[in-house]
Amino acid sequence: MITLNQVSKRYQHQNKSWFTAVESTSLTIRQGEVFGLMGYSGAGKSTLLRLINLLERPDEGTVTVNGNNLTALNAAELRAARQNIGMVFQQFNLLANRTVAENIALPLQIAGWEQHKIQQRVTECLEIVDLVDRIDHFPAQLSGGQKQRAGIARALAPSPSVILADEPTSALDPATTRSVLECLADINKRFNVTIVIVTHEMSVLRRLCNRAALLHQGKLVEIVQVNGNRIYAQSEIGRELTRED
Repeated sequence: MITLNQVSKRYQHQNKSWFTAVESTSLTIRQGEVFGLMGYSGAGKSTLLRLINLLERPDEGTVTVNGNNLTALNAAELRAARQNIGMVFQQFNLLANRTVAENIALPLQIAGWEQHKIQQRVTECLEIVDLVDRIDHFPAQLSGGQKQRAGIARALAPSPSVILADEPTSALDPATTRSVLECLADINKRFNVTIVIVTHEMSVLRRLCNRAALLHQGKLVEIVQVNGNRIYAQSEIGRELTRED
């Protein structure tokens, strides 16, 4: 379970003025659910996502993942805690000079896994994302969808209980988007991994999410249930967001 308790984040412009990316926000994400963060550009979606694993440290408030208060940890403890939180990026973030297998192995090497266990786990993850036949390929030899599935495999490698996905389908065509969403849904169902996904696409919410937080100008407007293809927003901005596709 993920609990954000009154977290907020501001940034200072070059002219010394301040910009509030996330106003004081509290929410709870249940273990095993797929939770969306949706809003227009500049709504604070990606910042809020990065607050969950402290890639961005909140100015105020606490972040608790599976009972562990991340905001109270020192640097070494936080590195260890992040092994339980995978990250999938919009632009894949694969290392160009490493093969698919080597990219997936990287977080395991950093965590100090033994080499034979790394090889076994890399193969398992490639099987999960259906990419075994690309094990020795470099990122430049992959399609966009294959790159993202390699990124998902890398996030899954340390067997995290949480995966954070920052607009993982925004650079993909519709058919490839469906493939990547099916991959994430399969991981969620098979391993009960909590997935938090940033998106501006209604189709992503409908296909993948159980619930979603609707954000606007750094504020949490409301949390909506996703029942099949139906999303019932109560607020005016929420209805506006959920009308778009």
